[in-house]
Amino acid sequence: MSFIRIDTQKCKRDGFCAAVCPGKLIEIEGDRFPAPIPEAEQFCIRCGHCLAVCPRGALSLEGMEVKECLPIRKERTITPDQGEQFLKARRSIRTFKDKPVPRPLLAKAIDIARYAPSGGNTQPVHWLVIEDGQEVKHLAQMVVDWQRTLLHQGTEASLRIRMERLVRAWDAGVDRILRDAPHLVVAHGPVSLPASESSCLIALTYLELAAFAVGLGTCWAGYFMTAVRSHPPLLRALDLPPGHLPYGAMMIGYPRYRYRRIPLRKEPPIRWKGRKEGI
Repeated sequence: MSFIRIDTQKCKRDGFCAAVCPGKLIEIEGDRFPAPIPEAEQFCIRCGHCLAVCPRGALSLEGMEVKECLPIRKERTITPDQGEQFLKARRSIRTFKDKPVPRPLLAKAIDIARYAPSGGNTQPVHWLVIEDGQEVKHLAQMVVDWQRTLLHQGTEASLRIRMERLVRAWDAGVDRILRDAPHLVVAHGPVSLPASESSCLIALTYLELAAFAVGLGTCWAGYFMTAVRSHPPLLRALDLPPGHLPYGAMMIGYPRYRYRRIPLRKEPPIRWKGRKEGI
């Protein structure tokens, strides 16, 4: 049996499945039904485009039955204005409520984020969720300890000034590393897959938006990631699977404050090329 199955009672041979296949692995000859080319199974990345585009639900893939794939509901489509406000209104949250997020809500946000694109649909992203706020605090302490070591060793002036401020704040009881976040989410993947890094970063961006959609706030953990790349004890503390590296991390929790306006941003520097002026 072919790994692509066509319900000939439903298929109208419109060719949509063949047109959207990234690898051009489906062909339609004459008035025949769509069929995979001989090497299709070898090169198929199981993206599901062919299944998703069929208006009549006539196509299924091995391990991906059409009846298991949710239909896209038109009534849930957001308007351009709604999409614009949603994206512009997102803020990086650095002040969190002292309230843990229930695991099902964290899982829901990550479940949405798994639909982010990945190189060749390899889906290499793994997730580590630090649920214990005290463990998050411990990781922040390790970052500060690393910074102290660098300060003792001597660093360039601009970096030294920034680190001194961070360490000084920590000593005064202010966490500017992980911002007293109740949770930390780390995206990691196999070093052996070239797409791991970009896929993790894209998935974290999806997570940032998904979290906003379900009432949570996030902030990229830049200081943490800078440290984890250079401080082996911090990397070991994450206890990732062998052959994996962390490619991004995000603080997550309930925002303490509600934002009411959209601040200004710089005009985008755009260079248009390839079309005549005014067209």
